[in-house]
Amino acid sequence: MIIKNEIPILEYDTSSKEVISPTHDCPDLKLPEKCLFTFLGDVVHEYAKKNCADVVEEMINVSHTTKIYVLREKNEDICLVQSQIGAPAASQVMDVLVSCGCKKVIAVGSCGVLADIPENAFLVPTKALRAEGTSYHYLPASRYIELDEEPVSVIENTFIKHELPFVACTTWTTDAFFRETKDMVKHRISEGCTVVEMECSALAACCRKRGAKFGQFLFTADSLANVHDYDERDFGTNAHEKALLLGLDILRNYN
Repeated sequence: MIIKNEIPILEYDTSSKEVISPTHDCPDLKLPEKCLFTFLGDVVHEYAKKNCADVVEEMINVSHTTKIYVLREKNEDICLVQSQIGAPAASQVMDVLVSCGCKKVIAVGSCGVLADIPENAFLVPTKALRAEGTSYHYLPASRYIELDEEPVSVIENTFIKHELPFVACTTWTTDAFFRETKDMVKHRISEGCTVVEMECSALAACCRKRGAKFGQFLFTADSLANVHDYDERDFGTNAHEKALLLGLDILRNYN
């Protein structure tokens, strides 16, 4: 059944099947239950190579190839993926992963700050403002999506175990990096958002639609706290390796 609306992005198909299945190009791919979904760059590929991870699939499109790694650990296998940025591209990869067996997903990536928060600090979003378009194809319209309590709890407990400070937050997920206007930033701050990024709400919606549990943690990169003096800082580069290792440890603690 189609929920109709004058605005196309708010229309939602509640029941009919997709024309193209997420497993269309990899019908026999079986992935581990646990997955670390990253936005960390070359550090992921370097770690995979150093730890002899298997490349079990390559998702190839016109502009990019996404390698799906499996780390063969002592007690269990863990899927490891470095994603493209942006909700549509990231959700396409996520849809394949979950449809092929990943049911406990932890994502990690950088965010811009809307408050006075130092670079390379860690945050754990508990809900995300759906200001992107992709999530509306996976779940009916709503202003926010709450992240799953179970993985959020595992993330927070792992930070506590490592005695690492973190802040729970609401994140603003947006598609348009160059349309984070001065007045819109102020508006998002007024409704409780402290960070901004491009994927969280869409990935959470994709996982919920497909029956996977999803949690995410973020590290701070650039700052929009002063809308009259944007500070790109170093985009959180120094947190990349630490974030990767933390993400894997979170999954090891996720029972």
